[in-house]
Amino acid sequence: MKARMMAWCGSVSLAAMAMYLPQSAFAQESTAQSTEKSGSGLGEIIVTARRTAESMQSVPVAVTALSGSFLDSQNIVDVTSVPQFTPNLSIMAQPGSPTAASVFIRGIGNQLPSAAAEQGVGIYIDGVYVARAAGALFDLVDLERIEVLRGPQGTLFGRNTVGGAVQLVSRKPQNEMGVQVKAGYGRYNDWSVKARVDTGYIGGSNIKASIAGMHRQRDGYVDNLLQPDSRDPGSLNGDALMINVQGDFGDLTANYAFDYNDRRSNSGYFQMIAATPLNQAYFSQSEALGGDPFIISPTRLGTGYENGFVDTSGNLRYRSKARIFGHSLTLEYRASDAFTLKSISAYREFKQDTILGLDGQGNLLGKVIDFSSPTLVSVQPVALYNGNNADQDQWQFSQEFQALGDMGDISYVAGVYYFKEKAGENLFQLITLPIPVPYLTLYGYDQKTADTIAAQNPGLDTVGLNLTPRRPFQARAESMAAFGQVTWRATDRLELTGGLRYTHDKKSLVQGVTPTSASSGKVSYNNVSWMASANYNLDDDVMVYLRASSGYRSGGFVAGSGALAPSFRPEKVKAFEVGLKSEFFDHRLRINLAAFYTDYKDLQISQFAPSTGGVTTIVVNAASATLKGIEAEVTAIPVDGLTFDGSLGYTHDNFKNYDYRDPATDEIINIADEVRLPQAPKFNAHVGAQYEMPVGSMTLTTRADYSYRSTVYFHNLDRAAPFNRNIRSRPDHNLRARISLSDIEIGSGRLEVGVWGNNLTNDKNIDFGIDFGSLGWAAASFKQPRTYGVDAKVTF
Repeated sequence: MKARMMAWCGSVSLAAMAMYLPQSAFAQESTAQSTEKSGSGLGEIIVTARRTAESMQSVPVAVTALSGSFLDSQNIVDVTSVPQFTPNLSIMAQPGSPTAASVFIRGIGNQLPSAAAEQGVGIYIDGVYVARAAGALFDLVDLERIEVLRGPQGTLFGRNTVGGAVQLVSRKPQNEMGVQVKAGYGRYNDWSVKARVDTGYIGGSNIKASIAGMHRQRDGYVDNLLQPDSRDPGSLNGDALMINVQGDFGDLTANYAFDYNDRRSNSGYFQMIAATPLNQAYFSQSEALGGDPFIISPTRLGTGYENGFVDTSGNLRYRSKARIFGHSLTLEYRASDAFTLKSISAYREFKQDTILGLDGQGNLLGKVIDFSSPTLVSVQPVALYNGNNADQDQWQFSQEFQALGDMGDISYVAGVYYFKEKAGENLFQLITLPIPVPYLTLYGYDQKTADTIAAQNPGLDTVGLNLTPRRPFQARAESMAAFGQVTWRATDRLELTGGLRYTHDKKSLVQGVTPTSASSGKVSYNNVSWMASANYNLDDDVMVYLRASSGYRSGGFVAGSGALAPSFRPEKVKAFEVGLKSEFFDHRLRINLAAFYTDYKDLQISQFAPSTGGVTTIVVNAASATLKGIEAEVTAIPVDGLTFDGSLGYTHDNFKNYDYRDPATDEIINIADEVRLPQAPKFNAHVGAQYEMPVGSMTLTTRADYSYRSTVYFHNLDRAAPFNRNIRSRPDHNLRARISLSDIEIGSGRLEVGVWGNNLTNDKNIDFGIDFGSLGWAAASFKQPRTYGVDAKVTF
């Protein structure tokens, strides 16, 4: 609450200050990611893939950049839509959490939303590493661009970037005053309002600031019969704020940035897809006992029941809540035209309190074991799975120093990095385990108790056991690194680059419900990652490159697993990439290609591990694997006003070995031929078209985008997930479109209005699934149905 009050007080005070500045016509600097090379050609895209601003066409690495203006025009407000436009990228929202995302590039990432789980893809905002995927999904209020770097980025970006990195670059304050307001309304009572104020240079000083804020909310898109529309599955109520202040003090530039997100949501309906006959028979008795009906369906439902959970304060809650905020201060000192010093200091924090109704059921009743009953059995509330993670929190501090310079034909980046964090969870769970009465002794009950239950309850085939496991832990991490990268322009056409990074990591974990049951451990790791590349310009607009690199994902402990589990080792990778970056026909055609081969050792595999002790995910070094694939991106302007763009990604995995302990024989066997990479489609593709035409002094813009993604599995082994195929996400087809009229003069400002639609073919596909394995059932959520709406933006 204190952080929220500080954020909004800052917003109000700066906005009020802007109102007292001298009024002037809006004259913002361009914040698009490109500047035109010619009046009708493709623009130059600037990225920071090598920690310095460069043209995307000159960087020897596979990178996709989406401008803030494009994201705004497509009404993209978080990163889950970015894969529709990016080869070999997968981002999916985690169930139950307003802010957790699982991010994969080229088949490598992390599905575990734990506050202590290491990512395989690094997320950065203005150069600051966002350590936890559990806090990586936030509203994109005011971005200049998103950069997706594919392949290991261990030299310049550090650990946990074995798959790649996603950089979010905020829009900096502009030189002159300006105001922009956008509002929209769509299906499911989905409405939002977003505003940005630029102060320009304040009072003739060398300080300028910007404030951007957004509120958005929507009703759910599945009718939960236990809640009003505003609390239905898929509903959201969120506020976001970004403040940027920049001071230009001669050779020194200072940028302070603050971002804040507050989200309250009911995740998409996680409906029951499949269950064993034992589960179906037991829970289907609920309605006859006076409870809600048991619901199971392999296809998307429009109506259902979703129960809540009594939280630690004794309140029955259905909604999850989360808060994220971060501060960063970037100082850049240009000692000369050839030497710059840079400092990035940052503090970030996230906290969430989630309700985990993952079985898609209402208030079920069942016959359970009850030693206070004369018959040892009574009718009580039951649940296949429900829970409350309260609280899940994390804070982090990081400091990075960089030196960037040129010495003739040599340019370099060198630096040191420090990172420290503390994270924790306190997960309460409710699980009802159906037990056939003849097998009660196998679950720890003595024969006398089993005989009494059978005798006192004639005809009772199955009885439930209510379990309430709790999984608390506290984790700490500290990381230090030194890095350097040198580029030599050997000739006018040939460029050679090499880099090294040394990293030292320390981790500790404490878990347990009480001090007497707590367990703890410490581990530390050292790593040296390297990179070498060569790029050659065949002519001014065609460049080919070769790149070899290594990376490392830190090891650690399985947090939340009860007793301290053995630590898992770091994951190491070597990658090789060949690529082409080219433009033709006076910059009217751009073709970028890449082919890669990646070798992973000690691949960290997340294995969902439900049991009577609670649901958790363990991480094991079970495999060695190679991944190979291709990526292509094409943009063309055949005639003025008409633009076509498209992309294609393909990833093929080959497991060399996968060690698995056979529960029947207790032997370790190699089942490499059975393994799938979770959340890793073999193919994804996109094609888009945009046409702009003048209508008097106005501009009419029409754009349509079609994206395709092949089948995705959510678990790596069918042996451990018997319903894995039932909950797979089949090939996904998505069509979105928007028509807008812009440059409408209204006084001293300009207005843009638009009509848009998403999932226009109403594709009914699973967007996330979990097989609860030994508990005997699986559930999944489905993508949002067809949506459409209108928006309007005014700029002064």
